[in-house]
Amino acid sequence: MRKISKVGFIGLGDQGGPMAEAIAESGFDLHVWARRPASLTAVAAVPHRVHDTVADLAASVELIALCLRDDADIWNLLDDQGLLAAIVPGTIVVNHGTGDPTQAERIAAHVTEAGAVYLDAPVSGGGPGARARALTTFVGGAAVTFSTARPVFETFSDTVRLMGPVGGGQFTKLFNNALTITNMKNAEDVLALAAQADLDLPALIEVIGASSGASAALNALGTVITPDLAEHLQPLMHKDMQHFAHAVRERGARPEEVLERGEAGASGLVDAARLLARAKGSSASDAVGAGSQPHTSARS
Repeated sequence: MRKISKVGFIGLGDQGGPMAEAIAESGFDLHVWARRPASLTAVAAVPHRVHDTVADLAASVELIALCLRDDADIWNLLDDQGLLAAIVPGTIVVNHGTGDPTQAERIAAHVTEAGAVYLDAPVSGGGPGARARALTTFVGGAAVTFSTARPVFETFSDTVRLMGPVGGGQFTKLFNNALTITNMKNAEDVLALAAQADLDLPALIEVIGASSGASAALNALGTVITPDLAEHLQPLMHKDMQHFAHAVRERGARPEEVLERGEAGASGLVDAARLLARAKGSSASDAVGAGSQPHTSARS
């Protein structure tokens, strides 16, 4: 098995930035390209080389990691930005974003024609998981390619699993996301009822988080999902549910019930985040008010 030393990374966002940082921290020679210079601050604390073009990066590394929004962005880099035209034969191209399994197969065939190899390796855990180096990486592709790339994945993951041939990583991630988003609908519904019943929502989330009703969706609503982040996540959730439904239908199954609940979960995310933000603000005000009350002796 050959050993990777030079890694290219494109997509230095909230999740991709910490992933690239972890790669450099682990001793790999990190090469990056970004559309916006401001994105480069994500790797400012680690050694790295910045490339002016995608083609220049592609000609300089042995593995190229892409952490982008959707499949259309991958195609743009491969063809319009000249990645494949400049790629070194045998280079591993990895897609860490979430997309369609059938598109993964098409991208893999296109990459192979250029003399490179492809893995679809979407990750779960978001920005917090990336910063904690605790992502889950679902991989689709050839076993030998997976083995070569695995040390790179392990720099930012605590779980790495080969899920079959190309497309297997995406299919697994879509099922993961479908469960997450439908669970989000459950949490949204229950929290809305709790608010109508005048329960303390932050306290409720905290205690349920230690109980049998706990879920990753509920925990995320209670902690990291602010109204601003919810507005960013909402269209991504809708996109992922559509990818899920398309992938399931292509394999002869019927996703309608799960799709409907997932779409509803995505649609309700912003309102749920705003509800919790108001509840947290109210709890904080109550705490301040209680602290400012005059002391009364127990003998009074």
